[in-house]
Amino acid sequence: MPRLPRRLGHGEEATLVEHLDELRSRLFVCLIALGVGFVVAFVFHGRLIDLLKRPLPAEHEQLTTLTVGEPFMTSIWVSLYAGFLVALPIILWQAWAFFIPAFDESHARMMKAFVALSVGLLVMGLVFGYYVALPAATTFLTSYDESQYDILIRARDYISFATKVLVAMGVVFELPLFVVGLTRLGIVSTARLRRERRVGYFVVACIAVALPGIDPVTTIFEMVPLVVLYELSIWLSVLLDRRSAAARAETAAGT
Repeated sequence: MPRLPRRLGHGEEATLVEHLDELRSRLFVCLIALGVGFVVAFVFHGRLIDLLKRPLPAEHEQLTTLTVGEPFMTSIWVSLYAGFLVALPIILWQAWAFFIPAFDESHARMMKAFVALSVGLLVMGLVFGYYVALPAATTFLTSYDESQYDILIRARDYISFATKVLVAMGVVFELPLFVVGLTRLGIVSTARLRRERRVGYFVVACIAVALPGIDPVTTIFEMVPLVVLYELSIWLSVLLDRRSAAARAETAAGT
């Protein structure tokens, strides 16, 4: 009976073959998690499609398909997307367990907190995208020049659009972790972030424009959280710097 891969302890040495064997085992666990997530999602794919259609205006909730195989393939892709989200915590845990022995215990606790926080921020981004950004974008797009067009929404295209918007919002909400990570690694300082806020806002605006979304409504709903989260990440970095400085001062006083 196959066993789950054992996580190496801090400072425990292992040969290259042992590392590769552990990596193979963890990839195998990730693939199993993805497969189980896909099967579970496929069982409930009808409900998932209903949930994705809910942000649409009531008169456009009936999606259109144009080819014989499109209904089946659309359901498969929805199940793959949802299955990946179901398996994501396990995938992140396996990545954390593989890389964490290379860090000392203090950094290990920080990495564990970062993994947990990344999942929480991802969920917050998906919720914001589903209840705020996606309804606003679909309402704007389906009502724009509606007197000029007979609007039929193709299932494959809408599922792709909705998925991209939700994934984009999930990525947007990870911004604080990215900025805090840069400051903790010493790549950029909190003083520079505070001093060059205008440059940061310009970069944030460029990121919002580059994210999926063909309409100004989606872009605005991506930009506003980016600006707020960027500002929040600056103050979070300042707080962590102060805590680190206080800890170093206590250590120096104790010695």
